Order: sequence, then C-alpha cells, then structure tokens
Amino acid sequence: MNQSQQSIYAQKPWLAQLSEAQRAPVTPPESVVHSFRAAVGRAPEHTALAYFDGRLSYRETDELSDSVAGYLAARGVRRGDRVAIMLQNTPHFVLALLGAWKAGATVVPVNPMYKAGEVGHVLRDAEVTALVCADRAWESYLREAAAESPVRITLTACELDLQTRNDTRVLGFERLPRAADAEDLIDVARRAFPAPADRVLTSADVALISYTSGTSGAPKGALNHHGAITYNAERQRTGHPVPEGACYFALAPLFHITGMVCELAACFANAGTLALAYRFETGVVLDAFAEHRPAYTVGPSTAFMALAAHPAVTRDHFSSFQVISSGGAPVPPALVERFRAGFGPYIRNGYGLTECTAPCAAVPPEKEAPVDRASGTLSVGVPGPDTVVRIVDEKGEDVPFGEQGEIAVSGPQVVSGYWGRPDATAQAFPGGELRTGDIGFMDPDGWLYVVDRKKDMINASGFKVWPREVEDVLYTHEAVREAAVVGVPDAYRGETVKAYVSLRPGADVRPADLSAYCEERLAAYKYPREVEILPELPKTTSGKILRRELRSRA
Repeated sequence: MNQSQQSIYAQKPWLAQLSEAQRAPVTPPESVVHSFRAAVGRAPEHTALAYFDGRLSYRETDELSDSVAGYLAARGVRRGDRVAIMLQNTPHFVLALLGAWKAGATVVPVNPMYKAGEVGHVLRDAEVTALVCADRAWESYLREAAAESPVRITLTACELDLQTRNDTRVLGFERLPRAADAEDLIDVARRAFPAPADRVLTSADVALISYTSGTSGAPKGALNHHGAITYNAERQRTGHPVPEGACYFALAPLFHITGMVCELAACFANAGTLALAYRFETGVVLDAFAEHRPAYTVGPSTAFMALAAHPAVTRDHFSSFQVISSGGAPVPPALVERFRAGFGPYIRNGYGLTECTAPCAAVPPEKEAPVDRASGTLSVGVPGPDTVVRIVDEKGEDVPFGEQGEIAVSGPQVVSGYWGRPDATAQAFPGGELRTGDIGFMDPDGWLYVVDRKKDMINASGFKVWPREVEDVLYTHEAVREAAVVGVPDAYRGETVKAYVSLRPGADVRPADLSAYCEERLAAYKYPREVEILPELPKTTSGKILRRELRSRA
C-alpha cells in the first residue's frame, strides 16, 4: 500500500454514508449451494422459482438439481470441469447451475444472443466438457459449434416446460422432437440420479468463468470464486430492507454477473422467491410485477425507460418494491426523477464489473445519490465497508478527491484473474487490485462518480462491445476496404454502435446491407445500427485509423 493510499483512500470516507447494519461484518457461506441448502432447511415448501404460472419449491428445486448433478457425475464430469449454460431466465438455468455446482463443476455462463462463432470461441477457450442450451439453439446452430470444441455432453431444454401459460409474447414457438444426440434437461432432472457426495465446494473454488471483453478486445474469462459471489450476495441481503422469503424479480439476465449475484444468489441467501419471465419484454415484465409482487429487482436504465413508456403501466405495477437498483449502464439523473414522480420508487444507482463479481459501489437504501454540479453526473454510490476504491493516475498513484483518474478496486469480491491469460491478469490486476479502465472521481464524502471509459469499449444497454470484434466482421465483407467502429450517444441504449467504412474500388453496397451482414454474425447488441460510408477514413501518419475523429464526427 503506497503512502497516498494510506493517507486518503484507506480512511474510507464512505463509511459515514453506511448504516451500522451495512458496516457490520458478514460471514458468507462457502458457496451459493451452501446458502441454497440452508434455505431448503428453513423453508422447504416455500416457492424458490416462479415462472409464469409454474412454481417449484425449495425442496423440489433441490431434488431436481441433485439429479442433474448425479447425471453429470455419472457421465464423468469431474471437479473443476467446465459446464457451459446458454439459456434465458428460466428455471432450467437455475437447475443446470445448481446441478453443475453440486457436481463440483465450474460454470461458464454464455449469452444466448451469441452466434455460432462467438459461442465456439468460448467453448474452445474454456475447454468446456458439457453444454446446457435451448433445444432450438442446438438444432439451429449450436450442434455445429459444439462439434469443433471439447464438448462431449449436451443437455437441451425446452423453455415451454415447467409452466402452462405459453405466453406468445416471449414463448411463441413450438416444441421440437427430442434430439437423438442430446439428453433433455428436465427428463434428467426427474430421473432422480443420486447427487455425488464427494464434491463439497469451498469459497476458494472457481464458481464461474464469466467472459468479458477487456483491454485487448479479445474475450477473456474472469474467474469468479464462490466466496466472492456469496460475499456480495450477503452484502445485498444484509444491506437491503428486504424481508426473508420476499420475491426477487430477475430483470437482469442470469447469465450476466449482475443477475447471477444480485438476483439469484441474494435471493437464495434470503430464502426468497426468484421470479423468472424468460427474457425482457415490457408487457410480460409488467404483468409479472402485478402477479408476483416483487420486493427487489435490478436492471439497466434502458429497461426502466422501456417499462415507464409502456401504455399500460401504472404506479401499482411498482407499489410492491422496497428496493430497485440499476447497474450495467449509467443512469441519467432526469430518468431517476421522472421515474420517481411517475411511479414512486427511487432507482438506486450502482457500479460494478464482472471482474469484481458485480457491485463494488451502490447507493445505500437510506440515501439518495448526489449529482456533481460541474458535470451533471449522478453518483453511482459508495463502496462497501470491506472494499477500497481508489482513483489513480497513469502511474497508479492516488489523485486527490475531486480529480479524475482511473477507478481501481480491491476487496473480497475482486476476481483472481483471467482464465489462461497470465499476461492480461498481470496487466489488469497489479498487486491484486483491479484497474477497471473506467475514468471517474470521488468526492471527499466518499461518493463515486463514473465519467467515461479509458478505452474504446462501447456500452450498449449495459452490454460491452469491443469495436475490433465488429470491425473484424465488417472486414469479411467483400465490399469493405476499411472499417472503424465507435460508440455514439443513443437516447434509449445510452450508447449504440456505429460503423464507418470505406469501400473497395468498384464495390457498391448500401449501409443497411452492411448492418444486416453484421446482424447475421453478431449478438443483437453488437451489430452497428448505423453505418456511414466515407471515401477515406481518417488516419495517423503511420496509417492507424483515428477513432477519436470519427467519434467527434458522430
């Protein structure tokens, strides 16, 4: 610890913003499986999972996930093997997650919007042994992606299972015949395989390899340990006024670290009910709020913008909430005030990354985030009691309160590094401290503000997009000569992807065609909504394309 850290940030001025309960030490369980089983013991018949009109109790969820664990163990899944889960917010995701962990495996959550090439990279890089995915995805493109990877076990899921409502707004598809080369997850869960007894998890075991794009632009797998997940989940439980057994609505996707920790893990720590609605669709979500009466949810600001704009929304849809949090993308102060005026709840800002297992700063329930007068930026909250957030210069030295620098985080939630990437780990975690790549500042009272990103990463609706990945796809188009991708302001997404291209001599292509070309090859949040064709892209004297000029042009 350097002298400046001792004299400034180690004093933790933010502690004065926390209540006694929020400052109190916590003793997290070894893993989410431990906290889940504790909830089974306390409330075996309480609803653990609510999915449209379907319900699974803690006892049923425990038994079904035990069988998934037994099946995986019987198929040779060993402690530490990787199991990829590529599903929407359904009970199948939770059963597969708990089952994999009970088998001692490390879970690799995969965004179900990923296309074949994106999934294939994750399966190969993480050396995945087993894949759990939707049956429709398996039949349409995942079979081929898995064939070029180490995957040797496949479990498929039909998301029409475990409910009977079949809401066509999100579940408007037909059942497929059972695949001959894959087992059905629910069939396996109901066969009552005995769970292996020798796979006891510890806080030091790797729970997740969560893929994110970092400073090099190549997707990297962050190593989220069980202890980091349960630490943040326990801080959520003790820091929020949500009673035991309450309903948590999964607005954030469970494959994302925010949904995994702040919804699923915190819910099980509190023996609560996790309400699931497949994916975000405004009408479906509002109906779920009215049906399940949740006390807590967390999601990006864009989700709350969409909910507030729905023609059928009323104040009653939000009347049951005791805490609403926002993360993944900056929340404009005007949105917070409009939402409170229209619907009652105050949206509590938060800040975190995959590399710090979701939150490292949040607005305490008894407080409201201040707005920086100079920039109009809404604070993302204050760090937790066991966390140190520093603002550092290029040399890693502290800058004074109020001055901008890179946000650096240390604490029990920070990951140990990246899977198979020692060089990237050394760069991002010098001395075990996470250098986030985000620019921000802290005021003397400990409130943290995020101003901008240090790198060129684009943040679209809370999802991170690395420009080079999109550029690489554009360069595969026969008409494209040069390509550069930047983030541009967007009223709905906060930021959206724009591509600038120059064409090969004699080539003739429309911007819409290039956008569609990328849409076919990239997840929905990655492809450029806007494409502009220029005769030449601006460059340095050495030939490097100048993204900053293009951002200014946009």
